[in-house]
Amino acid sequence: MRILLVSQFYYPERFSVQDIAEQLVKLGHQVEVLTGKPNYGYHKILPEYRNVSYQELNGVSIHRVKLYPRKTTRLSVIRNYLSFHRNAKRKVNKLGKGFDIVLTISLSPVISIAPGIKYARKFKVPCVLYCQDLWPESTVVTGAVRKNSLMYKILYKWSTSLYKKCDKIIISSPSFKDYFVNELHITDKGFPTVYQPIIISKGSAAPIVYKHKHNIVYAGNIGTIQLIDQLVSAMKEVKTEDTKLYLMGMGSQLEKIKARIKNEHLEDRVEYVGALPIEKAEAYYFNADALVVSLKNEGTVGKTIPNKAIQYMKYGRPLLGVVKGDAKDLLSKANGTVFSDENPSDIAAKIDYLLSKSDKEKGQMGLNNKSYFEEHLTSKKLVEQINQELMECKK
Repeated sequence: MRILLVSQFYYPERFSVQDIAEQLVKLGHQVEVLTGKPNYGYHKILPEYRNVSYQELNGVSIHRVKLYPRKTTRLSVIRNYLSFHRNAKRKVNKLGKGFDIVLTISLSPVISIAPGIKYARKFKVPCVLYCQDLWPESTVVTGAVRKNSLMYKILYKWSTSLYKKCDKIIISSPSFKDYFVNELHITDKGFPTVYQPIIISKGSAAPIVYKHKHNIVYAGNIGTIQLIDQLVSAMKEVKTEDTKLYLMGMGSQLEKIKARIKNEHLEDRVEYVGALPIEKAEAYYFNADALVVSLKNEGTVGKTIPNKAIQYMKYGRPLLGVVKGDAKDLLSKANGTVFSDENPSDIAAKIDYLLSKSDKEKGQMGLNNKSYFEEHLTSKKLVEQINQELMECKK
């Protein structure tokens, strides 16, 4: 098939979209991506991409449209969303007919799928959405929008309208279906579950040689729903000596967390490493005593599976899970996670419990995680499931 893949984000922005596109090429499809110029996490359009509107990479044809760079202000984020929505919709008019199917991948925002829907309706081909983020629910959970506000009502109507125009919606977490059915009242999109593929490393750094005896790692978004504040508080209560938490990533709470570490003199317990690409971040994973998966149990988003949960399993390490819902269900199947409630005292107690285990016990937990990943969750296996859903929809 000739597939038009629409996503606001693509390489060098590090999401799983690139790996999905390249795996589909390996399965024999011709894949063209409609995306923006890379800016996420950089606060500007990368200079080397400013004049790039088309490129080919690893068998994938990539069409890039101009957009306003996502900076640190809320206004810049809104302008970023709207500029891709506008410019990508213009671009699909110029692509012409010939695609057999449209695959849209919705991270945030949901309006980024509109260009794909426009193409599908114009040329009368199926449009499949691979939903990795729920709107408007995620805007409420992150605190960007108050529920029942006028803005929420606008986003609710807009999101529902877009979702209804898709022929099939693949969901990355089983509980997404409850949200579509019970909150958005959409019932006819099939909702097959395909877990979100991991970000594939393009080369690996040597494992970190830690200076401390016990080392715990969190990598990912540093926001309110990731419970980073609670993790930092927990480290003040951990009784196991010579234990350190390493944080890496970026997000709305980063400056607050860095200030806490400094003001409360927690440098011997918590260290912010930086916003690292996967190739450098994974160097911290290999020898860690535990990798942390945390997500606030609030709303539908709080019941879903953070991508890091699957990413971590690949590395064969024990996990500390401050999660409920789908994430806890999935990690429980692998049998390599110690689970904690959200309060700092219980997190600290579970860290002490995990660190009290013998090297053999921790090794077995890690092996359980890696074995489950390799059997069920590799990118190859997950993209084969996406491919099956595309083929069925095309019929």
